[in-house]
Amino acid sequence: SAAGKEASFQEKLIERYLKFHTNRLFAGMDNVQFHDPRPAEIPQPDAGLVRKAAHRLGRADRPVVVIGSGAMQCPQQAQQLADAVEKLGIPTFLSGSARGLLGAHNPLQLRHGRRNALKKADVVILAGVPCDFRLDYGKHISRKSYLIAANRCYADLVLNRSPDLAVYADPARLLQGMAAKPPDATRWAGWLSELRAADNDRDAQIARDCAEPADEFCNPLTVCSQLEALLPDDSVLVADGGDFVATASYIVRPRRRLSWLDPGVFGTLGVGGGFAIGAQCVRPDAQVWIIYGDGSLGYSLAEFDTYVRHKLPVIALVGVDASWMQIAREQVEVLGDSCGTDLLRTSYHKAAEGLGGVGFEVTDPSQLPDVFAKAQEASRSGKPVLINAQIGRTQFRKGSISI
Repeated sequence: SAAGKEASFQEKLIERYLKFHTNRLFAGMDNVQFHDPRPAEIPQPDAGLVRKAAHRLGRADRPVVVIGSGAMQCPQQAQQLADAVEKLGIPTFLSGSARGLLGAHNPLQLRHGRRNALKKADVVILAGVPCDFRLDYGKHISRKSYLIAANRCYADLVLNRSPDLAVYADPARLLQGMAAKPPDATRWAGWLSELRAADNDRDAQIARDCAEPADEFCNPLTVCSQLEALLPDDSVLVADGGDFVATASYIVRPRRRLSWLDPGVFGTLGVGGGFAIGAQCVRPDAQVWIIYGDGSLGYSLAEFDTYVRHKLPVIALVGVDASWMQIAREQVEVLGDSCGTDLLRTSYHKAAEGLGGVGFEVTDPSQLPDVFAKAQEASRSGKPVLINAQIGRTQFRKGSISI
């Protein structure tokens, strides 16, 4: 019929029109040449600034260096950076992806009392660390301190506080340059001993807190202590959470450099599953642990299907307190209402089992050693595991900052 022919003509016209534009989109595809990526240029510090920084450090009595993710942008140079820190002999705090740079028990590394150390220090070196909310926008550092800052990002270099010596270059290269002629670290041996004693005292207090019962179920400190006790040397820690992960950061020590991955300064939750997949693929023989909060788990729980299909024996430890606790701590105190922060004590281990993994639940601290041992055994056999650790509430992180 005439109507049928007209419809057929319109269809052919539309088809030719679409093919024409599709061909234009892919025109020249066969002529595209792909090249190897260009090597990244590493901004080197000015030699004069390196000498000035080294000279100032050599006159210090109470130096402190804080090393952050900005110093780890050349991961293949991590060992050289660690060697430089050892040669300098400065009391050292690590943050972000720099955690684990010096191993688990290096005498130079401090984990507690950073604010107090920065207030007392006469020379502070910020290597890849901006003066953001984590340093109270620079207020943690005494105005009497001589501040040396190195950063590849100029905005971060001068954020909130102008350094006395600003080095717009790779922070690791600055420390390596300063270590070429290391200072006499015996000048601050007493200072290091003072900070080490305070660090040990805080560890002892945390150990005492671990022995205290929570309001119900397991004390989260006890759960983290159990992980710290059994974590193997060849392990990778992926942190994806708020309150529970922050608690773990006080207790669990990355065993070596480049073995800690977290959501970063802005707390971009949901990275756990993807980070764990990448880490397990790159280091197939490593034991990869994800430390999850029960809120953040929701973003990547379904990746257990991926772990099973690709035979990735990741272990997920979930701290289940039925809350977006890092937000709730401040919200309930200020507003008197937990609206929007309440969750359920869900059986996430059963969801992992439904996706083909192995699941365990812990409701009493006495179960922890046995469950953790079984989880590691299942992982060694090639199966992904989820430990659903029911935790109670404590005052350990009362007053912590959330954004």
